[in-house]
This record gives sequence, C-alpha cells and structure tokens, in this order.
Amino acid sequence: MYYVYILKSEIRERYYIGHTADYEIRLKDHNRGKVRSTKPYVPWKIVYLEEFNSKSEAFKREMQIKSYKSGEAFRRLIEK
Repeated sequence: MYYVYILKSEIRERYYIGHTADYEIRLKDHNRGKVRSTKPYVPWKIVYLEEFNSKSEAFKREMQIKSYKSGEAFRRLIEK
C-alpha cells in the first residue's frame, strides 16, 4: 500500500504534503529532522491520510492536493 499524507507543524501554521509506503516511519523521519524542508518546523503531526494500491496513484493524488494547497478544497481535507 501507498499513502498520501498531509502534515501540520505543531509550532507554526505550516503544512507538508507527501506520499510514502510507510507513513509511520516517514513521520518519524520528519520529526527527527531528516527532511530538509520540514526540519525548521518540527514537530509535525498527520492531519490527513489516504491509502492507495499503487505508488503512481498516490503520486497523482499528491500532485492534485498540491495543486489546490491553501484553497477551499485543501481546507476541507485538513478539517476532516
């Protein structure tokens, strides 16, 4: 399985969108400062998670979510 996830920084109003095969390990990587783009905003929490059968499906969904980041559709996802 593959997952699309949205993280929210617990210290700033920042979001990160990504995809992975193991979201628990990936969240730990983000919170340990192993991801350059998220390191300044540690700690992170998952606010959205969606499961897919293939990496390509997950990547397409990630790109779709990124295309409407900060818009109404994005807000609806993170407020679920």
